[in-house]
Amino acid sequence: MGTVYAIANQKGGVGKTTSAVNLASCTAAEGEQTLLVDLDPQCNATVALGGDRDLHPSSYDCLTGDTEVAAAARPAGPDNLWLVPANVDLAGAAIELPRIENSEVRLRERLGPVRERFARTFLDCPPSLGPVSVNALVAADRVIVPVQAEYLALEGLVQFLETLGLIRRQLNPGLEVSGLLITMYDERTRLAQDVEAELREQFPGMVFETVIPRSVRVAESPSYGLPVTEHAPSSRGAVAYKALAKELAARG
Repeated sequence: MGTVYAIANQKGGVGKTTSAVNLASCTAAEGEQTLLVDLDPQCNATVALGGDRDLHPSSYDCLTGDTEVAAAARPAGPDNLWLVPANVDLAGAAIELPRIENSEVRLRERLGPVRERFARTFLDCPPSLGPVSVNALVAADRVIVPVQAEYLALEGLVQFLETLGLIRRQLNPGLEVSGLLITMYDERTRLAQDVEAELREQFPGMVFETVIPRSVRVAESPSYGLPVTEHAPSSRGAVAYKALAKELAARG
C-alpha cells in the first residue's frame, strides 16, 4: 500500500510547491511510481513540470465532480512521475465545496486505487486552511510542514499544528506529522541559525535533519518546466532534496 503525504502550511512563500515537486521527482528517480497532485489554484506545481493552467481532467474535477484521482493522472516528464494538474477553476472550489454534503471527504473518496498504483502520492496544498487544504489533510496519511527560516513562520506553525490536531480528532485520526522541513535556509545568517535551533528545541524529533538552502537554482528551475534535480542536479538545492527524499523514506 502506498502512502499519501500532504505538503501543507497556511503561510504562503515557505516552499510548499518547490518541496512537493522536488520530493516527488527524487522519489520517482529512485524507481518508485510517484504521483503529485496540484491542489493550488495558482497551478505552480503544474507549471513547474511544464504543464498549462487549463488542463483537464484536473484536481478541480476530482474535488467537485466524479473524476477519480488516478484517472486524472498523466505522465509528468521524469520517469515514474505522474501529475494531477491544477486548473484555474480550482479558485472556485473554496466556494463550491461548502455547498456539497460531506465535502471534507471528497478527495479521500476519490483517491480510489491510488495507494495500489503509486508508492507515494504528494498533495501540494494551497497557502490557506480553507476547504481544499482540509480535503488534503483528511485524505492524507501524513503531513510534511515546510517552515521558512524566519521568526514569523514560527508563530504560524503553532496555529497550523493546532488545526492539525482538530482535523485528527474530528476527521482523520490516523493523520501523522512526517516532519517539519526548514526551507530557504541561509547558514550565513544568525537569524536562520537561531530559528533552526528554536525549532529543534521546541519540536524535538519532528524536524527533518535535512534543511533546504536558499538557492538560485531552486528558484529558477520552474521557469524551465523542470524540477531542480533535473535542471541542476549537482546544485546545493538538488543535493538537499535528494537527501530529504532518502530521510523521508527512512522515516516511513
